[in-house]
Amino acid sequence: MKTSTLAAMVLGPLALLTAAAAPAKTPPPVAPGQAVAVLAGGCFWSVEHELEQIPGVVDVVVGYAGGAKANPTYQNHEGHLEAVRVVYDPARLSYEQLTRGFFRRIDPTDPNGQICDQGPSYRTAVFYASGAERDAALRVKAEVARTLGKPVATEIRPAARFWMGEAYHQDFAEKNPGRYQAYKVGCGRERAIKAVWAGR
Repeated sequence: MKTSTLAAMVLGPLALLTAAAAPAKTPPPVAPGQAVAVLAGGCFWSVEHELEQIPGVVDVVVGYAGGAKANPTYQNHEGHLEAVRVVYDPARLSYEQLTRGFFRRIDPTDPNGQICDQGPSYRTAVFYASGAERDAALRVKAEVARTLGKPVATEIRPAARFWMGEAYHQDFAEKNPGRYQAYKVGCGRERAIKAVWAGR
């Protein structure tokens, strides 16, 4: 969960009103011809907002993945990563292209989280569902390491169950533009990631 004072200020009364939110719902179904990827890139508000801009992405929802605990919540998801479930059109966007776009929107060299969001649940990962996806993700990770000239901390992990996050977290940037902007500016995520990828 977000432990920073910044995030607590952004959520404000919203967090208090939703502290006892109902368990997460099942993610929406995937239409024939569409594909799914699960990615963890730190703050799921930011990852959702940024990946939605990629042509070929159909839908993004936020939640939790990678842990053993069933029915994780925002207040209690120890062992899980904040993650997003991306539905995309493989006729327009390959898994490898999506993974490459994801890496460009994070700091893959940070082993402890992302920018102002530090801690186990903010570590980055790509979850693969097949050998082909694993190979594609590893190719992109190696490419990123060569491009940046640094070790890449992002893990390439076997698929794990994705648990959908609470309703108030879905489309947070779109529904709460003022609060999201306050978080974005205060955190400095965009500026920091641009610095990581500058000129590359």
